Formats: sequence, structure tokens, C-alpha cells
Amino acid sequence: MSDIALPPLAIHSATTESSGARWALIGTAILFLLAVLFLPLAIVFLEAFRHGASAFLAAISEPDALSAIRLTLLVATIAVPLNAVIGVAAAWAIAKFNFTGKSLLLTLIDLPFSVSPVIAGLIYVLLFGAQGWLGPWLKAHDIEIIFAVPGIVLATVFVTFPFVARELIPLMQAQGTAEEEAALTLGAGGWYTFFHVTLPNIKWALLYGVLLCNARAMGEFGAVSVVSGHIRGLTNTMPLHIEILYNEFNISAAFAVAALLAALALLTLILKTILEWRYGAALAASRRH
Repeated sequence: MSDIALPPLAIHSATTESSGARWALIGTAILFLLAVLFLPLAIVFLEAFRHGASAFLAAISEPDALSAIRLTLLVATIAVPLNAVIGVAAAWAIAKFNFTGKSLLLTLIDLPFSVSPVIAGLIYVLLFGAQGWLGPWLKAHDIEIIFAVPGIVLATVFVTFPFVARELIPLMQAQGTAEEEAALTLGAGGWYTFFHVTLPNIKWALLYGVLLCNARAMGEFGAVSVVSGHIRGLTNTMPLHIEILYNEFNISAAFAVAALLAALALLTLILKTILEWRYGAALAASRRH
């Protein structure tokens, strides 16, 4: 039977839109970003330095501002490592094992995405507040949670919990369990397998999730506002301190602290972009193997 010559396959573009339509879409996206992101961000920095660098430094070095900065960094320092550990454990369990209640655990991980941060704060007030379920017992044992640092940490942990786990779960599911099974077959223990096999394969995704978690932890407002009590110099984080300054018509100081918080967010964004590039290359390599 003679071979039948087939016509060469025509190569088509992945999209059929005209160049004008593509440029219109790109221009619309750029205009949108300029209007809702870059322009407000530029205004924040312009207003922060409107009265000069000395006024900016005076605003962020004021005692209440320093207290808010320290509290914000303290809460992030506690909440982010906790969520990193819990997120890795949850992702490892979901991706590497089959067990009853797996779908329920996935739903619980996504719960902070669907619940308003204000509602989350109210839940902690109902649990640990003076009139809450555990309030009398906590008061009898002289334990302060609501309107204190522990309550702020709990609220922050709740709203930032999904970021690490949700970044790791798809990657660990795609990687499968072949390497871990091989390590166990060769006599490696569970912890050795985790630190020498699993962790190196997820390190970039883990760092990426940690950065996202940190950015949300420093900027969280709703849940923290409910549980903090707005005590100046004690329980105000940077977002709460900015709100107080703005409500007191101390606009220059409010924008100065907001500029500092925005600078921290931009630093996180830069690190996120670098890790995204590294993580994307690592993920592509892992899929090829």
C-alpha cells in the first residue's frame, strides 16, 4: 500500500484577535492599573514627603508610630512562621496521603478566603471576650487575649493561614510521592525524607507563600481592628494607626506611616517577583522530570 502524502499542517496563531484588539486590551489594562494602583500609590508618597523628609521622619519616629511599627513586625514575626509550619504540614498531609476527611480539611483551609475578616474578629471576641464563652475563665486566670497582642496574633493567623498551604498543595500533588517512597525504600526515616527530599522540592513555593502571607499579615485591618481595642501605643498596628491619624486630620503623619507600610509592601512585591521567576523555573524543571 503506497504512502499517502499529507498536506503540511497550517500553523495558526493561538489567538485570532487583530493587533488592534490586542493593543486595545493592553491599553485598557494599563489605564486601569494606572488609575487604581500606580496613581494612588504615587499620591501616598507625594503626600508623605509634601513637607519634606524631616516631617516624614518625625511622623514615623513619633512614639505611637514606633509602637505601631514594632507591633506590626512582631505580629508578622509570630504569625508567618506559624502559618508556614502549619501550611507545610497541611499540604504534606493532603498531597501525600489519603485519609477520611481530606475534602473537609481542604474546605477549612479555604475558609478564611470566604469569611469576612471582620466576622473572623467577631468570632474571637465571642470566644475570648469578657462576655464570651471563655471570657470568665480567662479573666479568673488573668489571661488577656482580646484587646491584647495574643488576640491580634490569632486574628492575623486566621486571615493569613491559606496562603502557604494553597501555594504548596498543587505543587506537591503534581510532584507525587515517588521520590519519598524511594527514600523510604532505601531506609530513610520520615524526618530525613522530609528535610532531604520533600523540602528541597518545595522551597521556592514555600518562600513564595511565606512572602504572600507576610504581606497580608502586615496590612491586615478588618480582623485586627475588631480584636485590638485601638489602644494607642499598645494594640494599634500600622493600618490602625494610619486610620487614627487620618480621623484626627493629621493627614501628613497618616500619609507618612502609609508610605512606610507601602514601602514594605513594595519590598515584598519585589521579592515575590524574584521568587516567582525562580519558582517558575524550578516548577518547570520538576514537571519535565
